[in-house]
Amino acid sequence: MSEYQYYEFVAIDRPLTVAEQGELRAVSTRGRISASSFVNDYQWGDLKADPREWMKRYFDAHLYLANWGSRRIALRLPRKVLDPALVATYCVGHSASSMVTNEHVILDLSSGDDYDGDEEWWDEQSALASIVPARDELAAGDTRLLYLAWLLCVQNQELDEDEPAPPVPPGLANLSGPLRSLADFLRLDQDLLDTAAKASASLTARGPSKAAIAAWVKQLPAADKDEAIVRLLRGEGVHLRAELLRRYGNGAAIETATDGRTVGELLAGAETRWSARQRQAEEQAAAERARREAAAAAAREQRVDELAADPERAWQRVAELIATKKPKEYDAAVVLLVDLRALGERDGQRKKFRGRLHDLRQEHARKPSFLDRLERAGLS
Repeated sequence: MSEYQYYEFVAIDRPLTVAEQGELRAVSTRGRISASSFVNDYQWGDLKADPREWMKRYFDAHLYLANWGSRRIALRLPRKVLDPALVATYCVGHSASSMVTNEHVILDLSSGDDYDGDEEWWDEQSALASIVPARDELAAGDTRLLYLAWLLCVQNQELDEDEPAPPVPPGLANLSGPLRSLADFLRLDQDLLDTAAKASASLTARGPSKAAIAAWVKQLPAADKDEAIVRLLRGEGVHLRAELLRRYGNGAAIETATDGRTVGELLAGAETRWSARQRQAEEQAAAERARREAAAAAAREQRVDELAADPERAWQRVAELIATKKPKEYDAAVVLLVDLRALGERDGQRKKFRGRLHDLRQEHARKPSFLDRLERAGLS
């Protein structure tokens, strides 16, 4: 397997300056660089820079993908819209960690080197675009992304089994498109997610009501309202809604519920769900096999009934098919012989059939391809 690595970085909150683009170009002469992104892939070699440093200095989102199985997503948000302490509650392992700078909080989520050759390969050109909107959801107070990050640590057995689960946000059973893409990209186990979602409230319970917001806005100081409008009109309101929601809810625009379960209980619940699905799949497969076998038996019985009207004509047809010396006709001859055997067994003529089959094998002893087909059909 040849090596393939894909790196993509995106600047969202502000464009890269010409000088910053020059700094990136000094690292990579092949990279596709613009005021909003850096993209490069490597079949030999690697990026000559630390992605974590680039996230600190330049970018708001990063995706990494390698054909041996490694996957990584990093998202950066201003500290004024995302509380570092809240992030630290959920990003507690190697699979989900966080970094804090003077101005930003950076989430770093990864799925390890567990490549399965049969798994679906992501379209690297669209993967990050499908996930990035989850960043805005998090900025607006939707903590489901953080809970998915914590579940990733649980899945990879990075936490003690007796450790309690953090608060569960509503809507885990109904992820948004970007969050679904994130969960799929990081290979988050669906059984584990479904188990966790049992303690998650419906999305109908999320967010403050219009009346509550209106009442809160009325009591805001006039200077704060003026500042918000000025920032919006000057194009400085990228995260203005998130900031106001955080101020309104004191950092919790979406209410969460205490889970009460431990890591071990979540893992056990996921295992139970997996076992139940496996049993159901096995039962369905067995029922489907029985259906096919019954249909095949009914079709064979109908063919045998037709052969019973003139079995000698069937034997003559077998001889004609063998005489062609063509593999496809050999197959058809064997099918007829199988049906003739069933007819002999049904009518008490089994010994007679075996005698004629023996003569047939002797007659065509120099046709190994045909004889091999007889063996495989149990006509020995």
